[in-house]
Amino acid sequence: MTLILTNDDGIDAPGIKALLKAVNKLGISDWQVANEKYPASTTKVPIIVAAPKDHLSGCGHQVTTTRPIYVQRRSDTEYAIAGTPADCVRIALTHICNNVQFVLSGINAGGNLGVDAYISGTVAAVREAAMHGIPGVAVSHYRKGQLNVDWDVAARWTANVLADLFNRPLEAGTFWNVNLPHLLPGEPDPEVVFCQPCTKPLPINYRVEGDEFYYAGVYQQRDRTPGSDVDVCFSGKIAVTQLKV
Repeated sequence: MTLILTNDDGIDAPGIKALLKAVNKLGISDWQVANEKYPASTTKVPIIVAAPKDHLSGCGHQVTTTRPIYVQRRSDTEYAIAGTPADCVRIALTHICNNVQFVLSGINAGGNLGVDAYISGTVAAVREAAMHGIPGVAVSHYRKGQLNVDWDVAARWTANVLADLFNRPLEAGTFWNVNLPHLLPGEPDPEVVFCQPCTKPLPINYRVEGDEFYYAGVYQQRDRTPGSDVDVCFSGKIAVTQLKV
């Protein structure tokens, strides 16, 4: 079995390094319940990083069909792909890996809550995997303003969430979307809450200068349905939603 890691912030982003760190915290036993056809073994699970060469946040489920996609093989386990997150998953499944059992995407620098799932390249990567019958988890980290993310803490939280999700069966065509909250240093680890995605729209506001429109919506001011993933994450908890293709 093989595990694919990707993102939309680019292969050199700190978030994907934190995701790899989270996965490396897990032992082979964490996979055996979710993948019962694989017998208990001490064999290390192959992890392949196949991620965009450049930052492509907000690209959604865009795919490349009218130009060549350059693939740089950095090592036996790392590929920088000049395409979108969905391109990365497609190429990984068809030309890089055999027997892919799971796709992980993230950790995105910024939330992907509610209707963000339609915009997010991070989420699109695991949606593409789900279209091929492969389960996946998208992981994002909500950011308060311009505050920095503690990626070591994010890796630890992510490892704990993945250890749980790997043991939860997924129906065909579904996948997990995880959003980590932005807590202050020293605060206790957040509770994990399984919830529904918020359907409220993102704030729409533009600054107009002549004929040019500059998006000026404030993410933190979005509407939050009580109990939804936006509300849960904004309240300082880890929001986990199950989405469907």
